[in-house]
Amino acid sequence: MELVHGEITVLNPGKPRIELRVERTMLARRRWRACAVDGTDFGFDLEHPIKDGAAFFETEAGVYSIAQQPEDLYEIIPDGATHAARIGWMIGNLHFPIAIEENTVCAPADPAVRQLLEREHVHFKPVRKIFHPLKAVGGHHHHEH
Repeated sequence: MELVHGEITVLNPGKPRIELRVERTMLARRRWRACAVDGTDFGFDLEHPIKDGAAFFETEAGVYSIAQQPEDLYEIIPDGATHAARIGWMIGNLHFPIAIEENTVCAPADPAVRQLLEREHVHFKPVRKIFHPLKAVGGHHHHEH
């Protein structure tokens, strides 16, 4: 097993990429283990979580990189900026992440999110794609509901 401590930045552009397929929730961790598509086993002991697309190991055969897997999401097309902000606030109030793309808001396909969207008559469609949620800014706080 190869032990990985972080991303590598100096790469040989001519070498093929070898994927290590992993779910988004695993990428949030600092310590984990996974196997690349060629069977090479890796252990991760990271100072900071690694991101989708990051190269982390190189051999004569190729460059190993993270390939985040698609997941089930709800895709919402809001009716303008105010509606998008309200949707983001409602989903965030449930403590779920969102991704904001060109004209859509995406959230995990969780029953609580679905119930919220249906109750508020927000149109959405189920999709399966790679989810890159917004990162929190500032410190984390707790509040009572």
